[in-house]
Amino acid sequence: MQSKATTVDQYLASLPEDRRAAISAVRDVILANLDDSYEEGMQYGMIGYYVPHKVFPAGYHCDPKQPLPFASLASQKSHMAVYLMCLYGQPEHEKWFRQAWAKTGKKLDMGKSCVRFKKLEDVALDVIGEAIRRAPAKAYIEHYESVIRPPEKKKAPAVKKAPAAKKAPAAKKASAAKKVAAKKRA
Repeated sequence: MQSKATTVDQYLASLPEDRRAAISAVRDVILANLDDSYEEGMQYGMIGYYVPHKVFPAGYHCDPKQPLPFASLASQKSHMAVYLMCLYGQPEHEKWFRQAWAKTGKKLDMGKSCVRFKKLEDVALDVIGEAIRRAPAKAYIEHYESVIRPPEKKKAPAVKKAPAAKKAPAAKKASAAKKVAAKKRA
């Protein structure tokens, strides 16, 4: 459920008290562990943490006007969620994350980058904090570029094509039309 809030404070103020407390606690952990190159703001109707254009001018490949998303925090219809794009597409980070979460004894409800929770007690805050800390902006950008903009492969030498079948020259077509017209006059 996307919020129409334009600031993080507006977003938090719009939440019911129990959700505001849970989202605020997760937010505090994220901010405490976030690399200084990231910024916090509203992105896609959620609290977003992103690489600003001043650090990564190309922006997000899906919408270059948007800064590069790194993490998000949201209150959805039936749950709350923290989205950790730093885990998406990085099997070694995801494996570490799942193992670290399992060690806490808390149940993990996770999609590709989304960690869903219903109450704050369900969240392994220390694991969230460490996941954020393990992904400084420079490393995150390097991984992003390696996946989204892979280096160009050397092209195979061009294969010569067989010459196309010759068409009747335009001049012959014109002379044929003149012959037909001359026969009609005769």
